[in-house]
Amino acid sequence: MVSLRFILCFLLVSSVYATIVSHDDRAITIDGHRRVLLSGSIHYPRSTPEMWPDLIKKGKEGGLDAIETYVFWNAHEPTRRQYDFSGKLDLIRFLKTIQDEGLYGVLRIGPYACAEWNYGGFPVWLHNMPGMVFRTTNKAFMDEMQNFTTMIVDMVKKEKLFASQGGPIILAQIENEYGNVMGPYGESGKEYIKWCANMAQSLDVGVPWIMCQQNDAPQPMLNTCNGFYCDNFEPNNPNTPKMWTENWTGWFKQWGGKNPHRTTKDVAFSVARFFQRGGTFNNYYMYHGGTNFDRTAGGPYITTSYDYDAPLDEYGNLNQPKYGHLKQLHDILHSMEKTLTYGNISTIDYGNSASATIYRTEEGSSCFFGNGNENSDSTINFQGESYVVPAWSVTILPDCKNEAYNTAKITTQTSMMVKKPNEAEDDPSTLKWSWRPENMDNFLLKGKGESTNRQLFDQKVVSNDQSDYLWYMTTVKFKKRDPFLGKSMSLRVNSTAHVLHAFVNGRYIGNQHAENGNFHYVFEKEVKFKPGRNVISLLSITVGLANYGAFFESQPAGITGPIFIIGGNGDETIVKDLSAHKWSYKTGLNGFENQLFRTESVSKWSVESVPFNRTMTWYKSTFKAPLGNDPVVVDLLGLGKGTAWVNGNNIGRYWPAFISNKNGCSATCNYRGAYHSEKCQTNCGEPTQRWYHVPRSFLNTEGDNTIVLFEEMGGNPSLVNFKTTRVGSVCANVYEKNNIQLSCDRKPISAIKFASFGNPQGNCGSFEKGSCEASNNAVDILTQLCVGKEICSIDVSTEKFGAPDCRGSARKLAVEAIC
Repeated sequence: MVSLRFILCFLLVSSVYATIVSHDDRAITIDGHRRVLLSGSIHYPRSTPEMWPDLIKKGKEGGLDAIETYVFWNAHEPTRRQYDFSGKLDLIRFLKTIQDEGLYGVLRIGPYACAEWNYGGFPVWLHNMPGMVFRTTNKAFMDEMQNFTTMIVDMVKKEKLFASQGGPIILAQIENEYGNVMGPYGESGKEYIKWCANMAQSLDVGVPWIMCQQNDAPQPMLNTCNGFYCDNFEPNNPNTPKMWTENWTGWFKQWGGKNPHRTTKDVAFSVARFFQRGGTFNNYYMYHGGTNFDRTAGGPYITTSYDYDAPLDEYGNLNQPKYGHLKQLHDILHSMEKTLTYGNISTIDYGNSASATIYRTEEGSSCFFGNGNENSDSTINFQGESYVVPAWSVTILPDCKNEAYNTAKITTQTSMMVKKPNEAEDDPSTLKWSWRPENMDNFLLKGKGESTNRQLFDQKVVSNDQSDYLWYMTTVKFKKRDPFLGKSMSLRVNSTAHVLHAFVNGRYIGNQHAENGNFHYVFEKEVKFKPGRNVISLLSITVGLANYGAFFESQPAGITGPIFIIGGNGDETIVKDLSAHKWSYKTGLNGFENQLFRTESVSKWSVESVPFNRTMTWYKSTFKAPLGNDPVVVDLLGLGKGTAWVNGNNIGRYWPAFISNKNGCSATCNYRGAYHSEKCQTNCGEPTQRWYHVPRSFLNTEGDNTIVLFEEMGGNPSLVNFKTTRVGSVCANVYEKNNIQLSCDRKPISAIKFASFGNPQGNCGSFEKGSCEASNNAVDILTQLCVGKEICSIDVSTEKFGAPDCRGSARKLAVEAIC
C-alpha cells in the first residue's frame, strides 16, 4: 500500500511545478494573477532548429511574454499514419526552446492552419479518402482530425509541456478562423464547431482553449479576434477577456505581386488602441515570418519568402524601427499591468475621434489619449494640462501626467540592410556550372505513365501532392486523308494548372501560367499533327495548393478539361474532344526521382557548352560558404522558374522571371488611416522575389558547398551568386528631450555620415540640413561618442548640441551612421 507520506509528497511536488492558467472577464490569469500578455508568432518549420534559440531570445528581448505557433498536419503526417517530427519539424524541441528562454507558449493545434501554408496544413491524402468533406460533420474527417489532435496533445503531455504540468504552454487552440467561412456549411457547420469544442475539452490539457474569429464559440472556448485592428472586438461571453490572436504586422506576398509594408506607427497605434479599449492579450502575426522551404508555400502562388514585414525579418535580423518601437510599447504596457488588469475604466470623449481612457486603482492611475482622426492632431485638456496627440496615434501616460510614449513618435533607430559579396570566393560573381537535361523521352515520345483512365482527373487525386508535377498524356491517331490534317490546327486546353507546359510528338509548343488571380484559363497553340500516331504530353505544375475559404479543398488543380483539337477548313471549324480519350498519368519528374539535387548524386553532368534559356534543365555548381555569421542569401536573378537546393536542402521554389506590375507603388507612405494589404507597396516592376534564404545550418563551413537548380522555363544561371545580409547603416530622426540608441547589431559603428540638430529635413539615407542648426558640430560630437562602439546612447538635448533658434518649431536630431 502506498504510504500517505508519499502521496502528500507527490501532491506537494506537483503543486510546486504546476501553473494554474485561467481567466476572467479582464485577462488571462496565471496562478491567480491577471496578466498583460504580449505574444509573437514564430512558426518552427519556417526557420531551422539552429535559428530557434536566437529568434526566441530576440522575442524575449523585444518584450514578448509568449511565442505562438501553429501545428502543421501535412508536414507531420505526409502519409496516413506515417509521422515526421525530425529537423525543423521537431515541435517538442521548439516548445522546449521556448521554455528554456523563460517564455510562455501558445499552441494552435487547429489542425487547420491556413497560414498561407500548402493546403492550409491539411494533408492531400485526407482529401482523397472516400466521401471526405473538410471542416463539417463528416465522420471520416472528424475521426482523422481527432486522431491527429489527440496525438499532438499526448506528445506534449508526455513531455510535460502544458502549464498545468509545469510547462510553458498557457493556451491551446482548436480550429481556426472558421467563423469567417462558416455560412456555406449551414447547420452542419454549427454542429461541427460544437463537436470541436467538446473534443478539445475532453483532451484535458489543463489550460484554456481558444477559438479565433468564432463569435458563437461554445463555452468554455474563448473566442478571439484576428485582423489589422481589433480594438472594437467584443467577446461573445461576459467572462471572456478581450484577446487578439493575430495582429497582422504586415502581409504575405504572392508571385507577381509587390512587397507589402505596414508602417511601424500603424502597428503600434493598433496595439495601443486595443489596450486603451480593454484588451489584455495581443499576439503579433508574424513576429518572425521566415521562409517557405521546399513545397510548403500555399496559395496558390504564395512566395518562398514569408517575411511578412515582421519585427524580425525573414533571416532573423531586427527589422528596425518596428522591433524597437514595439519593444518600448511593451515595456510601457508591462509597467502598467496591475492598473490595466484591475483598474476601474472611464472614458472621456473629446469629439472628432479623440478620447481619453483612464484606468484607476487605489494605488494610482494610467491614461491613454487616443486620436483616431486621420487628418488632424488633437489637443486634449486633462486635469489642467494640455496634450497634443498627433493624428492617428495614441499617447500613453502611465501616471496620467507625463507622456511616456506616443505611437506616432519613433525614438528608435531605423536600420538600412545591405547585401555583401561572398568574401570566401576569389570571384564571387562567377560560379562554374555543369548541366544535364531532364529526361522526358518516355513522356514526350511514348506517352508512357504509371496509370491510365478515360477521363481527366484533378491533380490532387492522382499525385496525392507528392510532387508539383503531373504528366497528362494521350495518343491521337490520324489517317492519311483525315480532314484534320493539312488544315490550320490548334490544341486548346481548358486548364486549372497553375503552370502548363505542352508538347506534341516531343516538340515543345509552349507554356502558360495563371495570372492576376485567375487560375482557370485557356491555353491554345497552333500544332502540326502527322498521319498515324501522335503523342500529346501536358505537364501540369502546381505552385502551392489553396489554403483558405469554404470548401477550399475542392478548388481544382491540374488539367480538368475539356481539351480539344481545333481544325479549320475554310469557314468550317472541326472540333475533336479529347477529354474522354485514354489518358496516361505520371507523377513527378525523373530528375527528382533520381535525386539529382543530392550532393552525392552519381548522375553524369556535363561542363561543356552549358546552355542558357533552355527549358527543363538541371544546373549544378559549387561555392565556398560566406565568411562570418551573417545570414546568407542567394541571388537568382536571371533565372526563370524552378526549384533550388543547397547541399541537398530544398530552399524553395524560385520564380524571378515573374515581374510585378509597374504601377501601384509610392516613394512615401502615409501611416494615417486604416491599413489594407495594397497600401504602402514597394518593388513595382521588379521580380517578385530575387533573393532566397540559405540558412547557415545548410552550409559546410569547410570545403565546397553544392547548389543545384532545376529550371523549368529557361534562364541564365551565370548571374547566380551568394551574399550575406547585414546592417549597412543606421539612422534616427528624434525630437529633443529623448534618448536614442544606435547599434550596428554586434558590429562597430565606423563613421557618422550625417548629423544635424535643429530642423533637418528628409528621411534615412537622404537627410538634409534645415533652416536652423545648432552651433555645436553634431557630426564631431557623434563621431567622438559613437565611432568604434557597437552601441552608443545619445541624449538629444540643447546641453549636448546647443540651442538653435528654430522660431517655435520643435528641435530634433537627424543622424545617419555607417556600420
